[in-house]
Amino acid sequence: MSTPDTPVADGLSITPPFAYTEIVPLRKEHRVLVPRAGKIPPPFRALNALPLSIVEFPLAARDYPIVFVTANAGQTYVAFAVLGLEAERNLFLMSDNTWDKRAYLPAYVRRYPFCMSTITVDGQLREERLVCVEQKALRDKGDRMFDGAGAPLPDWDRQHKLLIEYEADLLRTNEMCATLASHGLLEPFTMQAQPNAGTPLALSGMARVAEHKLVELEPEKIRTLMQRGYFAPVYAHMASMGNFQRLLDRRASLSARANVPGVSA
Repeated sequence: MSTPDTPVADGLSITPPFAYTEIVPLRKEHRVLVPRAGKIPPPFRALNALPLSIVEFPLAARDYPIVFVTANAGQTYVAFAVLGLEAERNLFLMSDNTWDKRAYLPAYVRRYPFCMSTITVDGQLREERLVCVEQKALRDKGDRMFDGAGAPLPDWDRQHKLLIEYEADLLRTNEMCATLASHGLLEPFTMQAQPNAGTPLALSGMARVAEHKLVELEPEKIRTLMQRGYFAPVYAHMASMGNFQRLLDRRASLSARANVPGVSA
């Protein structure tokens, strides 16, 4: 894993993660505009889903449906928390651009504007990850992450710890998704709903664990899931499906409040 000020090879290509725009390797002299506690950065205000790690499943399942998404016809899957029922609408964004304090705030948002990025050198994907920062978060009046001698400041220690832990959690999540897919447990589904007012809603392109397939799973595959600690997140995911109704109720409540003069979400 690369650290700030690691020499960058010629021919380096950095791929920004989902919802980031342009990222650059973090340098110790950088000043970074870090969002204040509770404030949601612009890139996440108009998203209706966010990546989720395996350790977040029990917490996120209280508030969001947890689904699996593939961008390559089922070859690989990523876990997502669903935040809204329509494109570009996050139902947990409050009018003051904070996240609803009653709901769990995903680590994907908390790590911003930093991230660990995959790197490609001369067309070859490397195993190591590079510590990066969103380019537009670099500001002359931003916060220092390192002191004048290059030693990490407390804010960076906290951010770095989150980055390392989250990266490890994402790897475990990818392994779990691959196992569920290889065991034939994931099935595509579409969420359809008819609000009390307005047009019907539909969300597609999602997958879920099929309960009947889980029940019929061979003993050796069940043992694999148990040994790897996958049953707890799987059941959290299955229980979270009921949150689609909660999202629908939340959407109706927010719409009703928006139509009352002097009242905001």
